[in-house]
Amino acid sequence: MSEPQAPWDPAQVRIWLERRIKAARSDQDVADRYGRDREDDYDKAAAEEWVCEQLRHSDAVNDQAQLGAALKSLLAKDDFYRAGVRSDVRFEREVKAYLRKLSKMAKTNTGFGKTLRYQ
Repeated sequence: MSEPQAPWDPAQVRIWLERRIKAARSDQDVADRYGRDREDDYDKAAAEEWVCEQLRHSDAVNDQAQLGAALKSLLAKDDFYRAGVRSDVRFEREVKAYLRKLSKMAKTNTGFGKTLRYQ
């Protein structure tokens, strides 16, 4: 028998998004210091920050189903733009991967309690 699912907690999701934004910005700073060797790390962190920023102040976070729908609509977009990324193609690939990860987390309501820097 599976465990009952915990109730949706919008405050916890917002805290998780804010901490992921801070971690992503820190990762971008580190990758920036290392230059060309870490360009893909920079784009990955930029994608994580972009996705979390899109959702942080959104009303969709208040409801699990609305968040799933918002993530699905973002995933349906073809073009993602952020100034300063090293490779647009890699950035878009990382955005879509992060959106899929968040969709899975929102659907199962798991992982939002993990607020440590490294996950």
